[in-house]
Amino acid sequence: MATTTANVTTFETRIDIEADVRKELIDLLNQQLADATDLFTQTKQAHWNVKGLDFFQLHELFDTLAKIPRKQADLLAERATALGGMALGTVRMAAENSTLPEYPLQTVEGRDVVNLMVERWAAYAASTRAAIARSGELGEPTTEDLLTELSREIDESLYFLEAHLQGRQS
Repeated sequence: MATTTANVTTFETRIDIEADVRKELIDLLNQQLADATDLFTQTKQAHWNVKGLDFFQLHELFDTLAKIPRKQADLLAERATALGGMALGTVRMAAENSTLPEYPLQTVEGRDVVNLMVERWAAYAASTRAAIARSGELGEPTTEDLLTELSREIDESLYFLEAHLQGRQS
């Protein structure tokens, strides 16, 4: 049986988590899903449009990094649905709900694009850590564990981006 509140459908489940806790977790997961989807598309935007002396290595790096939030979006959506929720994962839904700043179209020079990506990946890392903390406060170790796994990948990706800015003279 399904119920609909605020245009979002939830489904009955035998997972032994209280309904109000599941609702909050589903909302939290959908927020991360919106940010992951937006981060994927912004990283692809960087991949397609970066210019300058470091073009090839950055073009390849951004393509590699874009696979991470794309994969994470799937894991976040599947956890939300496992909890009886509906994954809100279209590009339009992500655009409406993402907490990331919009990608400025005029940014194309390699170093500027890396700085832009660092800002967005750092924001995603911070929101993921906040989601980990909230999952822990709600006493839900499975979602907390999933988000912790994602956080390790995000931090490593952020390191790969920041390494391009470290040790260089401006």
